[in-house]
Amino acid sequence: MTWFAAVARLRARREAGVLVTVTTVRGHAPRDAGAKLVVGQVETWGSIGGGNVEAVAIDRAREMIAAAEPAPELIDFALNEKVSTRHGVQCCGGTVQVLLEPLPVARAVAVFGVGHVGLELARILARQDLDLHLVDSRADMLTEERLAVLDDSVAQVHAHHAPLLPEQVLEELPRGTHVLIMTHDHAEDAALCDVALRTPGLGSIGLIGSAAKWARFRKRLSTEGGHDDATIDRIKTPIGLADITGKEPATIAVSVAADLLRVFETERS
Repeated sequence: MTWFAAVARLRARREAGVLVTVTTVRGHAPRDAGAKLVVGQVETWGSIGGGNVEAVAIDRAREMIAAAEPAPELIDFALNEKVSTRHGVQCCGGTVQVLLEPLPVARAVAVFGVGHVGLELARILARQDLDLHLVDSRADMLTEERLAVLDDSVAQVHAHHAPLLPEQVLEELPRGTHVLIMTHDHAEDAALCDVALRTPGLGSIGLIGSAAKWARFRKRLSTEGGHDDATIDRIKTPIGLADITGKEPATIAVSVAADLLRVFETERS
């Protein structure tokens, strides 16, 4: 398997990893500059030459995977019999430098409702390194032509057409997914809020709408849904930055995206 296929596999599995690259070689070494190794929690793909160099890189990569906030690292190796090593002697005679780059699990965001605001929001979020899930009960909101504006996305975009019960998609989302509810139908929004509160492992939950809408929803979530106040308070509404008051779809989308990015920063701190 090629190294970039291995990176794609880790991303698809939502597993952290480390990309190890030979950056500099002086003298004799097992592999030339540019050789790559992908390290996962359990598996590895590719090779930077085997022996002590590779074994030490794998050990350090797995320490990085376990770390809360790993940063890229350079490691220098001297390949001679005078250097004490953890995994045996490599005496090729040269020196090697390797770069270890963390491959964190990408954040996931689900936008329920890909209308005017939802599509503008998707266009902004698609510029981030995310798994972006777009969910709508209306097939015409998710056509290839309409979503063509996302063709050059940095994000991995997943479209979900859910004509009957969009809330069932919540159970399929990756753990930690941040959910934004903004469908065309208040009944859909209410059902999504209820099921989102019952779905373990989600990230933040945001709901678009007015104070009057939320007052109705809150009462329903309490009386019909049986949720207590602390659980209901998991839902943030209104979403977006309070001091951005414009009502154009693109303006709302910028405000909501900025608010979500602030949530990401809070998670990191």
